[in-house]
Amino acid sequence: MVLSTKLIATGYTAHQWEKSCMCSLFRALLSASLQLARIQTDSVVEVLRELYPDLRFEIVAMSTIGDKILDTALSKIGEKSLFTKELENALERNEVDLVVHSLKDLPTSLPPGFTIGAVCKRENPLDAVVFHPKNCGKTLGLLPEKSVIGTSSLRRAAQLKKKFPQLEFRDIRGNLNTRLKKLDEKEDFSAIILAAAGLKRMGWENRIGQLLSPEDCLYAVGQGALAVEVRAKDQEILNMVSALHDADTVLCCIAERAFMKRLEGGCSVPVAVNTMLKDGQLYLTGAVYSLDGSDSLKETMQTSVNYPQQNEDGPNDDVQHVGITAKNVPAQAQEAAENLGVELASLLLSKGAKHILSVARQLNDAR
Repeated sequence: MVLSTKLIATGYTAHQWEKSCMCSLFRALLSASLQLARIQTDSVVEVLRELYPDLRFEIVAMSTIGDKILDTALSKIGEKSLFTKELENALERNEVDLVVHSLKDLPTSLPPGFTIGAVCKRENPLDAVVFHPKNCGKTLGLLPEKSVIGTSSLRRAAQLKKKFPQLEFRDIRGNLNTRLKKLDEKEDFSAIILAAAGLKRMGWENRIGQLLSPEDCLYAVGQGALAVEVRAKDQEILNMVSALHDADTVLCCIAERAFMKRLEGGCSVPVAVNTMLKDGQLYLTGAVYSLDGSDSLKETMQTSVNYPQQNEDGPNDDVQHVGITAKNVPAQAQEAAENLGVELASLLLSKGAKHILSVARQLNDAR
């Protein structure tokens, strides 16, 4: 999980924004001292500035409890709300108007009164291997036996333990800068696994020594996408940020989040996905794993999402799909994507996924 991706923007009330946009100020609040958070915040604000040149945006810093807990594995922290609660409190108090997160950091059920008002175009969702300088030019398969790989993700570790049983996997925490420093300046790790999207946003693509294909490692639900969280009933702000929606990303992420929600998964269990949208067909691959990867279930399903946009103003215009409000994406397509995720999860549950995840959760709690 990328921890450094929280942004908040704040300013006048919705009424003031509508009537006085020439003097409106939107203040962007991000996790303190986190470079990736700033880069991601800037990318969203830059688009909003282009779309709404009469609005002003100011960026300030804030830390969350989750950002401060750097000595505990993410799977042991458990609650994703540790990375969002303070930000949502500010949103609820009308101190801010929008919050930007990495979508994979957001739970599949948001607190009442909040919604994801925009899902931006997805970056590369794949995982990437960054090697210690002494291992440059190698791949995971070419590392010496017993080489130590750093990852804070149970999902990554479970899949890679099965594929590379000769390697050892250990937790590594901290933001991207910290983890890369631990890799480069010490001999503790031969390589670490990170999200390719974060590395690209930081301008560190040259550090990627190996991209892990879906055959090697399915990725996390929502990985690579940024989400803009707003107050669910704030129509002016909802309308403003809805222009940021990328329809293909919305549909893929609705399916992924519905899959996760039906499984009751999270950071404390290994759940993984891969989605593809092609010729109006949405393909979803989903899998669950034991902690060591020795037991797993993996299936793929597809559905048509080729529906026209209709005039959907009215009592159903605020319908959420796993926490996402996307009025500019066809409602039938969103429903089909959500149903796809639910049906795939139900298929895995019928084959024993609940037992696999229950055992994984118990073993993780006992570690």
